[in-house]
Amino acid sequence: MRALQALLTLSCCLSLTVGLPSAAAETEVELVNIHSLSPAIVVNARYAGNDNFMGRPADGYLAANCLLTPQAAAALAQVQAEVEAFGLEIVVFDCYRPQRAVDHFMRWIANPGDTVNKQIYYPNVPKQRLVEEGYIAEKSGHSRGSTVDLSLRFTGGRLLDMGTPWDFFDPRSHTGDRSIQGQARANRLLLLSVMSRHGFSNYPAEWWHFTLENEPLQDVYLDLPVR
Repeated sequence: MRALQALLTLSCCLSLTVGLPSAAAETEVELVNIHSLSPAIVVNARYAGNDNFMGRPADGYLAANCLLTPQAAAALAQVQAEVEAFGLEIVVFDCYRPQRAVDHFMRWIANPGDTVNKQIYYPNVPKQRLVEEGYIAEKSGHSRGSTVDLSLRFTGGRLLDMGTPWDFFDPRSHTGDRSIQGQARANRLLLLSVMSRHGFSNYPAEWWHFTLENEPLQDVYLDLPVR
């Protein structure tokens, strides 16, 4: 714990200070790079590249980094410390998400002909229903800096089977979907339990999506790019 506190103090030197918009303009928050607290966490920032439902980088992702509020980063570092004792490690797919990226998602939704990655990410759900069914929204908790998309893998090896891939927009990705059985169901429950122990709550429509329950920002959606 002392080492974690020391690293959290050190992260102030490595953090990204963000000015909040409009009414909160004089307030500042810090977003820290998760590797300043837990270098063992694997960052696979999918919206910084082409391997995502749009098939292109999302606006605002200028680097493949995972940024979080200090509170969320510290809690996630504790999750990593717990799972690594069992030969596992966290893989994060998305952390802080600028509002401009969310706006990019909505422009993509409005273009019905742009379905380049449909068979990979949403083969069974019509694109125009992705908002209605809760997979994409005009405002995202990711933009508050305390939400993370993640999975688990064997240290240095393959991802645990969770029944579906990350960002697979389908009822089978619902955390409690009864069609997911056996080892995949056990793996989902493992992820859910360890994240819950460290103060994260799950979004039921997506087994990979967790938000710090006592997140420090409320009703604030940041828009500084990920660098």
